[in-house]
Amino acid sequence: MRPQHCVIIDRRGVTVLEFALILPVMLTLIFGGLELGYRAYLGAVIQGALLEVARVASVGNKTEDQIDTLIKGRIGVLTAIGNVKSIQKESFFNFSNVGKPEKITSDTDPIGVYNATDCYEDANNNNRYDTALNSGIGTADDIVRYQVTVTYPDLLPARGFLGWGSEQTIVASTVLRNEPFAGRSQPTIRCP
Repeated sequence: MRPQHCVIIDRRGVTVLEFALILPVMLTLIFGGLELGYRAYLGAVIQGALLEVARVASVGNKTEDQIDTLIKGRIGVLTAIGNVKSIQKESFFNFSNVGKPEKITSDTDPIGVYNATDCYEDANNNNRYDTALNSGIGTADDIVRYQVTVTYPDLLPARGFLGWGSEQTIVASTVLRNEPFAGRSQPTIRCP
């Protein structure tokens, strides 16, 4: 028998070779699944904690600092990551105003852009037109958007080996209406 023929029909060691080829693919799938599952879990925990604290805040008996402390405490206890990067609170008069500047009621040229001759609803009664979002927890019956940004370390070091960093970021938000815990004033229409 020729030596080349023996190599072709010899099956010893094939299993080890197949295992060596399949192992990296299998480990990548398993580690990726673990990371995605961990991220989904943390996202749900952070969203739940934010919603719980927002409901407590909507009653109107907490200050902004107390709300921040509650959010950090809930996230830290539930997930043991506790690295809250930012907490934003923005208040609006009604749901249609969320994420928008104050409403222009009498618009002059240029249309759709506020200028000194336009009338507007001063939703937060600060005597000026606000194009930026209103920060804070608002007053009775206001709509408040809470947003928290949290970073957490990777469960497994795979991303670090690839040079992608070793931290992930989750941003969670919720929008609630404050309880009618006090009288609510209507926005004042201001004209020049």
